[in-house]
Amino acid sequence: KFRLSVRHLTFFRSELRISLRELADRLQLAGLDIDKNAIQRIECGKRFVTDIEIVCLAGVLGCTVESLLYGKKQLC
Repeated sequence: KFRLSVRHLTFFRSELRISLRELADRLQLAGLDIDKNAIQRIECGKRFVTDIEIVCLAGVLGCTVESLLYGKKQLC
């Protein structure tokens, strides 16, 4: 499991101007069973992220996995 940097996830979510609920909805449509509370815990650094979740987050947020992990602004 990975510790996803809070600021990176929050940054990409804010770039899209979407709420926690909307991100959760998009992730669910992409096949990831996650709710807004889980995303909030990730953003607060209270929850680890699996490799599958990171890949799905990157796809929904329109960035690379590396961007989420290391903070480089690389769009897909």
